[in-house]
Amino acid sequence: MTLKLFGAKTSTCTRRVAVVCKELNIPYELIPIDLPSGQHKSEEYRQKQPFGQVPVIDDNGFILFESRAICRYLVRKYGKDSDLIPADLEKEALFEQASSIEQHNFDPYAYGIATEKVFKLRRGLKGNDELAANLQETLVGKMKGYEAILENQKYLAGDTVTLADLFHLPYGTLITDGLHLDVLTATPHVSRWWKDISSRASWQAVKDGA
Repeated sequence: MTLKLFGAKTSTCTRRVAVVCKELNIPYELIPIDLPSGQHKSEEYRQKQPFGQVPVIDDNGFILFESRAICRYLVRKYGKDSDLIPADLEKEALFEQASSIEQHNFDPYAYGIATEKVFKLRRGLKGNDELAANLQETLVGKMKGYEAILENQKYLAGDTVTLADLFHLPYGTLITDGLHLDVLTATPHVSRWWKDISSRASWQAVKDGA
């Protein structure tokens, strides 16, 4: 049975799941959720996702939401030999460390910039340019840590790509290609890493839409 992916085609978190599906060659059917109309806030949709957010998957009746949780589930079920989550205990610990780095040292700032410079404007609201600038300054500082890690290894968890790297792709692409910020291209090792992961065939297949 084909995996059902409920989400918006260009949603960052929907594409986070889609890129993992492509990495693992998991066939999926995108069930479009119309965000501008508020479909994701409907009572029917909230039965699947009580917070009214995307994405959600239906895997033969198993319902799961939260994009990172979905990605982990997909690897555990369909990609055990993929190394996207390493099987070795120490390598898995390094993967979890890298995942924490993404969630706490990248995502809040990249998401915040996107909120002020993109998402608010789509809703007809005025973004806070000063806040966006402060978030960008903080993110640039965080990249010093990334640079130190990537000076000694190819990817954030070692020399093999993992989910921790792929998790950066939606917001990384938005701030780099969409907003033309050089946060991910200004230093040599981060730039090398970013060019590597953002050029993967899996991401090229979904970067413009899941």
